Amino acid sequence: MQLKPLDRPDLIEQAATWLTQKDNGQWLDFGEGDSVITASWLKIMSKRRTHVIRLFTDDAASRPIGIVALDHVNPHFRSATVWAVLGDKAFARQGYTTRAVSGILTFGFQQVGLHSVNTWVVAHNVSASIPPRLHFREVGRLRECHRIDGRYYDRILFDLLASEHRLLNDV
Repeated sequence: MQLKPLDRPDLIEQAATWLTQKDNGQWLDFGEGDSVITASWLKIMSKRRTHVIRLFTDDAASRPIGIVALDHVNPHFRSATVWAVLGDKAFARQGYTTRAVSGILTFGFQQVGLHSVNTWVVAHNVSASIPPRLHFREVGRLRECHRIDGRYYDRILFDLLASEHRLLNDV
């Protein structure tokens, strides 16, 4: 698996398509209640210093299968928020998303100089098992703040310090 920059229009379009699919977008929040990102907005995000966005590939590195990002990168506080989406569900439950998050964390801590990274996961989402596997600590819960199909769910909050991070596999 490799992490690749979001640097071509076709890759940006593919990633935006994944993010707009209901089974992906319902778990996300890009501000003001938005859970949908357009290709144009994703292109803008990929150019900003406050975002580090990468596509991750299958093990043959032949095709992108998901997107992973550091958002709200703050060089003063040396902090960021991480999120990921597995776009190609044929690769579900094979550890790709976990490895991609591990890889972007390594990049963030070693290359960007981050000290702390946080994330949140909607309760009952299968991806809630990823942060603990990567040594994130659960630090709280926002109760019933995430709405999907008219139902409210909690968000589980996690954080990780650079000193606690261990790369799972080479990416």
